[in-house]
Amino acid sequence: MSTRLATGGRLIDRAKPMSFTFNGRKLGGYEGDTLASALLAEDEMMIGRSFKYHRPRGVVASGAEEPNGVLGLGEGGRFEPNQRATTTELFEGAVTRSQNHWPTLELDVGAINAKLARFLPAGFYYKMFMYPRSFWKHVYEPFIRQSAGLGRVPKDRDEDRYEHTYAFADTVVVGGGIAGLTAALAAAKAGQRVVLIEQTAHWGGRAVVDGVEIEGEAAEAWVKKAIEALGAMENVTLRTRTMASGLYDHGYLLAEEKISDHIPGDGRPKKRLWRIRAGRIITATGAIERPLSFAGNDIPGVLLASAVRDYVVNWAVSPGDRTVIVTNNDDAYRTALVLLDAGLVVPAVLDARPEVKGPLADAVRARGVRVLEGRGIAKVKGGRRVTGVSICAHAGEGSEIETIACDAVAMSGGWSPVVHLWSHCGGKLLWDEAQAMFRPDASRPATGADGEAMVVAVGSANGILRADEVLADAHKAAGGTGDAPNAAAEAEGSILPVWIMPQGAGYALRMKMWLDYQNDVKVSDVQLAAREGYESVEHTKRYTTLGMATDQGKLSNINGLAVLSDALHRPIPATGTTTFRPPYTPITMGSIAGEARGEIFQPLRRTPMHEWHEAHGAYWEPVGLWRRPYCFMRSGEGVEDAVRREVRNTRNSLGLLDASTLGKILVKGPDAGKFLDMLYTNVMSTLPVGKCRYGLMCTENGFLTDDGVVVRISEDSWLCHTTSGGADRIHGHMEDWLQCEWWDWKVYTANLTEQYAQVAVVGPNARKLLEKLGGMDVSKDAMPFMTWAEGTLGGFRARVFRISFSGELSYEIAVPASEGLAFWEKLMEAGQEFGVMPYGTEALHIMRAEKGFIMIGDETDGTVIPQDLGLGWAISKKKPDYLGKRAQERSFLADPERWQLVGLETLDGSVIPDGAYAVAPGTNANGQRNVQGRVTSTYHSPTLDKGIAMGLVRRGPERMGEVIEFPTDGGRVVKARIVSPVFYDPEGEKQNV
Repeated sequence: MSTRLATGGRLIDRAKPMSFTFNGRKLGGYEGDTLASALLAEDEMMIGRSFKYHRPRGVVASGAEEPNGVLGLGEGGRFEPNQRATTTELFEGAVTRSQNHWPTLELDVGAINAKLARFLPAGFYYKMFMYPRSFWKHVYEPFIRQSAGLGRVPKDRDEDRYEHTYAFADTVVVGGGIAGLTAALAAAKAGQRVVLIEQTAHWGGRAVVDGVEIEGEAAEAWVKKAIEALGAMENVTLRTRTMASGLYDHGYLLAEEKISDHIPGDGRPKKRLWRIRAGRIITATGAIERPLSFAGNDIPGVLLASAVRDYVVNWAVSPGDRTVIVTNNDDAYRTALVLLDAGLVVPAVLDARPEVKGPLADAVRARGVRVLEGRGIAKVKGGRRVTGVSICAHAGEGSEIETIACDAVAMSGGWSPVVHLWSHCGGKLLWDEAQAMFRPDASRPATGADGEAMVVAVGSANGILRADEVLADAHKAAGGTGDAPNAAAEAEGSILPVWIMPQGAGYALRMKMWLDYQNDVKVSDVQLAAREGYESVEHTKRYTTLGMATDQGKLSNINGLAVLSDALHRPIPATGTTTFRPPYTPITMGSIAGEARGEIFQPLRRTPMHEWHEAHGAYWEPVGLWRRPYCFMRSGEGVEDAVRREVRNTRNSLGLLDASTLGKILVKGPDAGKFLDMLYTNVMSTLPVGKCRYGLMCTENGFLTDDGVVVRISEDSWLCHTTSGGADRIHGHMEDWLQCEWWDWKVYTANLTEQYAQVAVVGPNARKLLEKLGGMDVSKDAMPFMTWAEGTLGGFRARVFRISFSGELSYEIAVPASEGLAFWEKLMEAGQEFGVMPYGTEALHIMRAEKGFIMIGDETDGTVIPQDLGLGWAISKKKPDYLGKRAQERSFLADPERWQLVGLETLDGSVIPDGAYAVAPGTNANGQRNVQGRVTSTYHSPTLDKGIAMGLVRRGPERMGEVIEFPTDGGRVVKARIVSPVFYDPEGEKQNV
């Protein structure tokens, strides 16, 4: 049985006992325990069930590679499924539950699947769920939905909070073992800004457990001194409990830090997501021990040999009183020595190698332990826990030689470097035949924008396993000067690659050899996939689900691809590996969201004048994340009355519009003009300083995505105005092209939308108001249409743009956001004698429709190109390319039968319903009336006192004067005449005064 040892445990504090529950039973542990060590200390060998066959599962590892020990943790608003017991620190009052069983862990109805295993091989679902087709809806789909997923979905709102933080470093070292510490020391001493992160709560890694000596002292003492030295350096940041989850282009590293996971509810954030930009990343992530594939290797009590060492040394937990060790390499002998030092029994060490020599094996023999050469395990005996092992010749077919009674098995199949971060950005691997591992290929690293290596692997992560060589490798890779720290290391013999034990095992044994413990993938499943033609390791992965569990194949992938290679009769390098993708371990959705939840998930955005609007009767309209006044209602007015009043007043005297929400994106740099020429359909690079130009942006598919006025600020700077809802999207669009396609162009962009308040002063009296304020010459001669000037207006720093979206004399004035409200109030005060009134977005929309100006989102829907809207004049005929140009030349988009923009006037003066379709003669294949157009914008025009509309009609501009019909609800048909979309002041005299 597994139990707590009376002495030892370097990480636990026996003076601080803790209580927790598992499946409702109250258990105990100590501060410093993990859930896994605490459960093993209480003899909880079986802690879950596998996904497919519901077989008993116990802890097999001690770190992030653990596939079995995933539990439901917490209650209510702090419940989380699939928490890894081996990496979760024990805390007082922890509530844990096992997963994937019903009704109880011990009595699981789903265990019947194990009896049906011969009918549920790899890929059975690809065959079984196809026929009969009538079963799908009522039998197969409900069954799949009921079976899918692992763990229980949280139902309550998360009570914890999370945060994001940013860091910049010359070097980020991932891994706090002796390799990582050595690399960090070397880089820090060279004057670099260093961030060192370690996934656990403790520094030192395996060296401390394995008793390595460095510089003549125990590794634990050396590690302590190294941390003290690093902590004293101002250029070093140290972080424990921080998992590097993913590495991306340009040295961008994501890491998740556990802040109060082990002290829930203490008021601090639960987790912090680090976004780190690094010049270089050194991965000192170590290596993961591989299991061996023998029959019954999944029975609770079968653990990795290194994990057994960890539990004994770190937490004083014995997985069993009698532990049989099975190995193909020397490292497992360290486990035997640790067990013997703890007073436990090692009946035998089974070594698959035909001859075993070396100091480690000799030390074990000297302690009276049988070392059986050329032997392996035929099968493990037991059900819910190990009771013994059947020994066989590894070179044979599994005939039993003897049986050894035991309650634990420690297995070691060699080591696999943790190459995930190295591979995330394209670092390549090579197969090391001598060590039977894939390790980083230093000649093919992931590279940065300069073509230089962005990632360096050191130590065990680089395939170097001896402590002395680990330190030398890390010191050199980090640019260290002088001698590297020196470590004493025992000589070790060569590994014998063992992928199946025994190597000649028959089908009955191979059906019980487990590769993926969580998903129940066996050796026989991978061999079946090979027989059925799945030669690609990626295809085999998906066919069998090998490596698709929550551990992402950290223990199973190498063994699985080796079995696949053998089945395909080809070398392992030819089979290759599956793709390593972020995250290295799962990240909670809370960490990804950070503070973006509740009211600030999508924070409402308010202009500097928001409170003024609210106090003056604003009727609010959502525009993206902004809230804009739809209109300003007065006492006794309805919405329509207010809108009509605002339109008439603006047309006849003076109106003010809060235009602060319009996007304002600064584009600056030597290549800014070239960049804008590619983004916009017309030419922006030739725009003179002091001038404005209307521009259109299209997607690469040719469809119109945004429009706005572009302003030339200086020789290398432009200010791009966008739609209110499109500022963030367009800024992201710009950065996407700059970072991914035109990364070598010298262009800088900044979203300045919220840095400025902007007011449109509109109407016949607009110039009079500005002249009253004084400070700038806003006359027609000094500031003609589509120009701008910067100066002081009425005592306010201002940029004045002579542009119009209403067709009236109009100025848009930008002032610093901090001065926006004061500027607005001054305009309102000074404008009283000119009949000033604020107006909202609906009046804006009506006035722009009267002028025939398009609105993104009304006249566009993701399928409309500029040519459809009569905007060919805004498309350059001179420049060779822009985003969407080639797409617009496709036959479908150049078809003259496309629907095109026109104006629509109802014969009776009524308003056509928004979105109404114009019908055409005949019906389509579905018996529906054919259509020839649709309404995109429709309003009652207070200026013209009639209904007006804009719409897209097939060959519309060629059909001026033609009457078409729009059926509406209730059987009513509205007849409308096709006219020009410009209803008001077609010559533009009003805006040019």
